[in-house]
Amino acid sequence: PTRVQPHLKKCFGAIDSLEFQEDLSITAMNSVEGERVPLKGIVDTVKARGAVEKWLLQVEARMFEAVHDMTARGLEDYPTKPRHEWVLQWPGMTVLVVSGIFWTQGVTKALHSQRIAAFEGDCTEKLTHIVDLVRGDLTNLQRITLGSLVVMDVHARDVVTRLVERKVDSESDFEWQAQLRSYWEEDMESNRGSTINMRMMNATIRYGYEYLGNSACLVITPLTDRCYRTLMGAIHLTLGGAPEGPAGTGKTETVKDLAKSMARQCVVFNCSDSLDYMAMGKFFKGLASSGAWACFDEFNRI
Repeated sequence: PTRVQPHLKKCFGAIDSLEFQEDLSITAMNSVEGERVPLKGIVDTVKARGAVEKWLLQVEARMFEAVHDMTARGLEDYPTKPRHEWVLQWPGMTVLVVSGIFWTQGVTKALHSQRIAAFEGDCTEKLTHIVDLVRGDLTNLQRITLGSLVVMDVHARDVVTRLVERKVDSESDFEWQAQLRSYWEEDMESNRGSTINMRMMNATIRYGYEYLGNSACLVITPLTDRCYRTLMGAIHLTLGGAPEGPAGTGKTETVKDLAKSMARQCVVFNCSDSLDYMAMGKFFKGLASSGAWACFDEFNRI
């Protein structure tokens, strides 16, 4: 089973290697950046008797469980200690998504109690704490996590500032509905108990729990937000989206970044004129069976 290690990147975007014990069972996964995430259950590769696809499917299921479990534990742990201590103790993905959930909760409460201006001060204070941390002594992993967190925090604070300027006072106001919001809610579709739902306008998309390592994220501009709105609306109606524009403006990166916010695997493919209907058929078969997103770059060449 250990011979599969070099090829893992083709199946899982962020898993660089799996941690094998002496009896060939798998207990943890490591990302490209060196982040180690323990699996919730052990995957026994011996039982598969050489059938790689059997234990790889188990690894996939355990990966979803591990990310869900870490998010749930991170959510419980968040209120118990100061935020600037909490962010250093959890994997990058957990830090970003849990911060997003608590920010959404905070804004909703502030809108109900008409204290949105006070909440703006809170956001600025949290951001200052994180910026102070970045100046300190950190490991590479923590620095990447905090870099992404600062980007998210700045955007979150800007959103709240805009809500204050426009005197928004209700949760159903379009200015607030048009933001990407994360909610921790009861799960109706599976037996996980609770799950994360990502909302934007009237679109709701379930969080994917795909492990995506610890990588830097894009700065969010008003244009990024508009792209997100369009793409989220499209996915909600089970359609696709096609951003167009000059080369190098970040179309592909925006799609990848949205997939990252949803914790979905995103497969980017550079199209050329050799791509025929057979190859596209294979693509769609894979996407339908794995639930991943695909981004066909330079689509007009086909």
